[in-house]
Amino acid sequence: MTPSTDRRAAGAEDPRIHRSWLIFAGAFFALGLLSVIRLVANGVRPLDAAMTGLLVVVGFAAIRHRLAVQELEAGRRSEAESFARILQGLSRSISADAIVGAIIEELGSGTGADHVVIVRRRPDARVLEATLVNARTGGSTSSTLFPISDLEDPPDEAGIEREPIAVPVGPDHREVLAFGAATTAGVPVLGPASDRAVPLSHRSGRRSPEAAPAPALEPAGDDPSPAAALLVAERIGRRARSIFGLRNTLAAPLTAEGRQIGALVISRRTAAAWPPSAQRILTGAAVEASAALSRAYTYREAEARASTDALTGLPNRRYFDEFCALLARRRRAEDSVGVLMVDIDRFKALNDSHGHQVGDEVLRAVAGAIAGAVREDDVPARYGGEEFAVLLRNPTIEVAVDVGERVREAVGGLDLSRFGVAGVSVSVGAAVAEDPDEPIAQVVAQADRALYQAKRRGRDQVVA
Repeated sequence: MTPSTDRRAAGAEDPRIHRSWLIFAGAFFALGLLSVIRLVANGVRPLDAAMTGLLVVVGFAAIRHRLAVQELEAGRRSEAESFARILQGLSRSISADAIVGAIIEELGSGTGADHVVIVRRRPDARVLEATLVNARTGGSTSSTLFPISDLEDPPDEAGIEREPIAVPVGPDHREVLAFGAATTAGVPVLGPASDRAVPLSHRSGRRSPEAAPAPALEPAGDDPSPAAALLVAERIGRRARSIFGLRNTLAAPLTAEGRQIGALVISRRTAAAWPPSAQRILTGAAVEASAALSRAYTYREAEARASTDALTGLPNRRYFDEFCALLARRRRAEDSVGVLMVDIDRFKALNDSHGHQVGDEVLRAVAGAIAGAVREDDVPARYGGEEFAVLLRNPTIEVAVDVGERVREAVGGLDLSRFGVAGVSVSVGAAVAEDPDEPIAQVVAQADRALYQAKRRGRDQVVA
């Protein structure tokens, strides 16, 4: 890197411009000196006085122009540096929440905003989550749900104000939103946004057997035009002003995979117009954040697919093993862990007599019955073939047996007549760790031995 490049990188003025200004200033100084000498030598003449006065005016105008250029250059350097820091933060971010943090960190200082609001559709549900952050302090975070109609309604209705709707997002809701995209059959799937599974609902002690994967990210409209996307972003900005009590906002659309997923909104307390630099930084940040969010969603979906059994929708064995390893590292002395191993009785004979297609339908039905029978905090998974596993959180042996019986009864009560199958049963092996230091893998092995005992004793029963 040359010295001149170093000076420009450090924010110094270009040497060529500096030399030009020195020549220009020297010429004006010489002309001014000559004018003064002429006035002294020849006396004050109106024409000479007018020429001297004009020369002084032009000199002051040149000085003001130089100061304005320097101020403009400084503003552009600051704008470029802010944008570069935003890009640097986004390049290091993998999860959607990290991307949000990277945007907020620099957007406020770069645009002079007092608050930054990120409104984005979660990839798991038809809901817009709005996060307000104080750009000056980086704190005072507030989260609220916006109606999905703000995003999905046609853009020609963007000028219509609706009654504000705000639903505070508590810790439990935040966990649901963070994990919904990676949930299948009512079971949380571990994704990059967090390293622990959380229950999908806190309203019931059991999952619904009807639970199904949440809808994919499908905002209305394909490839929205820039004008339509901006109208929707402005509508979201009005909602943010109404809900959060903001005064002066500027909004830019967020898109992912050719679909609008939300908006990036900045706000300040003064009513003065936003400078063009703020608009450029916001637009650039929205474009880069959209690309980063799209990558994050794609990565998250890939992680979810890798951790999910494609046939049943339950977590697969890889996820089950990873979750057990994670739980083992975080177990406290008072935590107990139990495992159920569940195997469909005589499944090979059913496959041979009815065909693999019917066998697959039976596997799906059994998976749904297991997911609906276990407790909210328990984690069922397809362990392999016709075998399933359930990780039990803080059970006693009596609770483990009770959950196993519920699973057995739920599977036994399935109506499979539409597939030409009279019914199926399962054998269940249960085990609970008595020692907090007992490895979970050992508990799995004990439950597996109990399962084989249930098979030898005649099937369709629970053995602990």
